[in-house]
Amino acid sequence: MTKVKKSDLRKITVTAIMSAIAAILQFIEFSIPIIPSFVKLDFSDLPALITSFAIGPWYGVTVELIKNLLHLPFGSSASVGEICNFLLGSVFCITTGFIYKKHKTRKGAVIGVFLGALFMALASLPMNYFIVYPAYVVLYHMPMDAIIGMYSEILPGTDSLAKALTIFNLPFTFLKGIANAVICFLIYKPLSPVIKGKNV
Repeated sequence: MTKVKKSDLRKITVTAIMSAIAAILQFIEFSIPIIPSFVKLDFSDLPALITSFAIGPWYGVTVELIKNLLHLPFGSSASVGEICNFLLGSVFCITTGFIYKKHKTRKGAVIGVFLGALFMALASLPMNYFIVYPAYVVLYHMPMDAIIGMYSEILPGTDSLAKALTIFNLPFTFLKGIANAVICFLIYKPLSPVIKGKNV
């Protein structure tokens, strides 16, 4: 019983620490030149991914939830951005975490993050098309034509939101997931004993 309680306490502690780190990383965002500047890159999914590998996918989802709740007071999207960030991050963590849970090998981890990033990217299409961009049009009073125009400045011929999201946002989201995974693979091994409590 004592061991179970210590295990639960460790998982709660790890989740809390990773949530705090994720919340900080969510504020460190930057633009990249291959996509309009209002689409930002950050690495706040990294702590959730590490948590999914170390103690399970639902704990990774919890990290995604807490980081976005902490970010809500500072957001400017009337919670739309935070909700979508949570949902997409959850797709990433659940897919990756469950595949790794079934196949706890390096190959399982690689397949997990690849499919997790792919499913997250695919989920971003309907979410951005039906929720995020229409909400931004209302919130920021920016015509949809003006938004599409930002994409067409980068790639002429991008004349619809669906085309813009498919050409730009889908690969961007996929590569964002892969980038988080690469960093995770680089730092997970030295962190794993501490997270799993093997050094204490």
